Amino acid sequence: MRISEMGEMDIEESEIEKLPTDLLSHIYLLFSSFTDLAQASCVCKKWREGVKQSMGRRRSLSFSGCKMDDASTSRLVHLAFSLKELDISRSRWGCQITDYGLFEISMAKCIGNLTSISIWGMTGITDKGVVQLVSRATSLQHLNIGGTFITDESLFAIGNNCLHLKTIVLWSCRHVTEIGLLYLVNKCRKLQSINVWGTRVPLDCFIGLLNISPALQIKPVGLLPNAEAIPV
Repeated sequence: MRISEMGEMDIEESEIEKLPTDLLSHIYLLFSSFTDLAQASCVCKKWREGVKQSMGRRRSLSFSGCKMDDASTSRLVHLAFSLKELDISRSRWGCQITDYGLFEISMAKCIGNLTSISIWGMTGITDKGVVQLVSRATSLQHLNIGGTFITDESLFAIGNNCLHLKTIVLWSCRHVTEIGLLYLVNKCRKLQSINVWGTRVPLDCFIGLLNISPALQIKPVGLLPNAEAIPV
């Protein structure tokens, strides 16, 4: 701030405030903390627009380790219309995402272009949320729904909608059955790897999966006698 010759106060614009919005958005792309982004967006209208543009340019979002809920997560995903990879896995602190949150996320513009989604360990997730999500995420190649309480209903929906799927993690999904797994592998003919550790399906099921897709890698390696890992 300075005093002009007329005795009036002039407020000088700081150097960062002189930066164009698109350059600010590139700077905000380097931010890993969503708290910092939220604080920056509250500074002024220009900064808020820069944060918004930076979210629109993001190709990957990970909320792992963040304290997120349905509303905050879906709000950020809706801004990230160029998104390709989404990770809302549970961690030490954990995201509190429910089926309602997945429903809200499924309505975002980016969902049809997502190639990777992880909702590992989300204990509040059931078939209701997964079916809604995968019905719109038709470009998925990698899906991790391990540690959730899904059943064969989700596997049927994945098989019907995610025909480009290459890898899927069903770690400890104890409510899926042989019927669902066979349906999934039969429908998703591009599937290369499936993690079925902790599921309650008989050994014959895995043999049946390989009969459908001989090159399929079933993890963990060793479930089948003399099983060999196929690189993916």
